[in-house]
Amino acid sequence: MSTGYQVIARKWRSQTFDDVVGQDHVVRTLKNAITRNRIAHAYLFVGPRGTGKTSIARLFAKALNCTGGPKADFDVKDPACVAIAEGTHLDVIEIDGASNNGVDQVRDLRDTVRYAPAQGKFKVYIIDEVHMLSVAAFNALLKTLEEPPAHVKFVFATTDPQKVLPTIVSRCQRFDLRPIPAPLIVERLRKIAGAEKIKVTDDALACIARLADGGMRDAQSILDQMISFCGGEISEPDVLDVYGLVAAEKIAALAAALAAGDHAKIVAIVDECDAAGRDLVRLLSDLQAHVRTALLDAIAQGGRSALLGGDPMTTEQLTRLLDGLREGEGAVKLGLAEKINFEVTLLKAVEASRARAIDSLIKELSALAEEAPEVAADGEKKKD
Repeated sequence: MSTGYQVIARKWRSQTFDDVVGQDHVVRTLKNAITRNRIAHAYLFVGPRGTGKTSIARLFAKALNCTGGPKADFDVKDPACVAIAEGTHLDVIEIDGASNNGVDQVRDLRDTVRYAPAQGKFKVYIIDEVHMLSVAAFNALLKTLEEPPAHVKFVFATTDPQKVLPTIVSRCQRFDLRPIPAPLIVERLRKIAGAEKIKVTDDALACIARLADGGMRDAQSILDQMISFCGGEISEPDVLDVYGLVAAEKIAALAAALAAGDHAKIVAIVDECDAAGRDLVRLLSDLQAHVRTALLDAIAQGGRSALLGGDPMTTEQLTRLLDGLREGEGAVKLGLAEKINFEVTLLKAVEASRARAIDSLIKELSALAEEAPEVAADGEKKKD
């Protein structure tokens, strides 16, 4: 028996263009195209999972088929918009490219395209994960995609644009959706938590945003799971325990130990994290992000940064440290002894950061050699 419960990711899906978070460049272009009646026949939305590709495609379909449309400022309570949101509109056809990837399905689509819309002004075909179509299916779609009937619009969405045939891409207007910045994710989650009567600390929201990696849907799903786990109040330790994350302070402490070359402290922190059941692969990723922030600060400050704590580190040292962490990714992810591989990766990164590049040493020695004759000449003059 259905309880009628709707997960947060579906309940809080964007209902208007103004609800879309972090994709202003896409929203602005689509709204202007609708307002100026410059609507293309095919669009391709590209981006990581959970960044709004399908949601924007549905909003675009609403704008095209709303009462009195096309118009960008449609009424979400309009019966046509409600039908599109519920997936019952006859002229908005959503197709899963993964399960309908054969040439026969595309031929059926090509045959139905020529029929006029039943309810709205346009027939809108939304094909999700379009990169899953076979080459034969892509080729069957080419002619229709290039010269579709005036009443037909195609909207494709994919997380892997390299697998989409260039001949398909060239027939579409392409939009690249970006990973959503963490502050925007936190702001939206705070709004959702307030509406759902859930108390969530700022540190917990920051943890969820960090875990989501730029995906709003992932962030909402994580929040949903945390509500099931914690009830009405969510704190940072709860998120850390459920998902095996390491607190930001602990990451900073580990980065400081790397910068100082304190092997004993590095091993102690790793032991503590492993005993607490923390995800070491995730910790390595977070550690890289922390070191990268210091590297960018060193570049901005003219070559040195003290963000990791202790003595300032040069751009070269931070680059070598980050490169050492990156080189150990494979061993930590796929190796049999995750903890040992993680420790070795950290210790190797420390040693790499303390090494000096041969070319930089040569430059310093050359500079000293150029100054030496001048010093000698000054000494001879003083003797005279």
